[in-house]
Amino acid sequence: MLKTVAGFAAFGLFWGAWGAILPAVRTGAGVNDGELGVALLMIGLGALVSMRFTGYLIDRYGGVVLPVVTVLFAICGVLPALAGSVVTLSAALLLLGATSGAMDVAINATGSHAEAATERPVMNFAHGMFSVAVVVASLGTAGLRAAGVGALPVLGGAAALIVITALVVLAPQDTTNSEHAPAASGSTSAQPAATDDARNPRADAGGSGAAKGRLEPTLLMFGVLCAIAYLVENAWQSWSAVHLDTSLNAPAGLASVAPAVFAAAAATGRFAGNALLKRVQQVQLLVFGGLIAAAGSLVAATAGHPWIALIGIGIAGLGTSVCAPTIIGMAGAWAGPARRAGAISVVTTIAYLGFLIGPAAVGAASSQWSLPVALGGVAVLAVVVAGLAPVAGRIAGAR
Repeated sequence: MLKTVAGFAAFGLFWGAWGAILPAVRTGAGVNDGELGVALLMIGLGALVSMRFTGYLIDRYGGVVLPVVTVLFAICGVLPALAGSVVTLSAALLLLGATSGAMDVAINATGSHAEAATERPVMNFAHGMFSVAVVVASLGTAGLRAAGVGALPVLGGAAALIVITALVVLAPQDTTNSEHAPAASGSTSAQPAATDDARNPRADAGGSGAAKGRLEPTLLMFGVLCAIAYLVENAWQSWSAVHLDTSLNAPAGLASVAPAVFAAAAATGRFAGNALLKRVQQVQLLVFGGLIAAAGSLVAATAGHPWIALIGIGIAGLGTSVCAPTIIGMAGAWAGPARRAGAISVVTTIAYLGFLIGPAAVGAASSQWSLPVALGGVAVLAVVVAGLAPVAGRIAGAR
């Protein structure tokens, strides 16, 4: 439990600092919005390269993988601050993405093992702690930016804290036990699950297509819907500070608060999601979440004042936070116990495309029109999520 929470907190520490310091990284690299969008695409491409291989490494070497990939992630997290062009920034973000994807798989595998070992829910709390860490890091970075601190000290400080966490908390204490850590068969929140281990009974049960990772039309629909939800989420997480900084000319400290506002709202939504499902059905929650995300996105995109934009960003974070978990839950319910792991792996693999193309799509649209127009398009995508929710509900058998 402690390793899982610490791993997610360390992960959120970096990404909270990253969202707040991105305008400074952009300035240091000397890139425009379109070039930044292309560079951000490298994060997703790097993660796609590393995630499946990380699952193999965890199968083979167990718990030692987590501290190793965490240290590598911390080191690569400093590289964007050293970039001086779109080429060097893209290369730095490719390495960052590869180590980020590896760490995401490793911390989720650790969480899955903790749930199996303790028979207690861990993952929801851990993902919530990720969002809390994002808030803390974003606010801390905002204060540092307001004091004139640049990208290198911020990302270097975050890297130091992450390395300390890896060495003190994440390092395996019992190498014998760590060799028996489970395969990364649990899916990530935004990235594909590692390949099912041959010892996983669900991977062999019934020879079902979903369990073997076959792309069925129903899983394709769930995956595309989840990808749209993740696109909305990552668009605001990545571009909110830049929007306040460049579109609304907000002070550096205030602009850097935007990712923290979004993450705080997301944490609230994630911690409250299970409680809400006791009162409303999954389809209703998905519709409400999509509409709330759309309303917040529209307010933030069209705002004429930074504080109004912050309110919209918070509303968008609250709405979108419940969308992807609800979709994944509906997909798992549709697949049934014997097929659930394989089905969720397929859905999350497709869904990760939302994280992959979201920031780049916003950057491309911003270059063609403007950043507010591009973010207004995000509101339209949130409406699509709400509109397709009843269709997904009928397929999943929800009433």
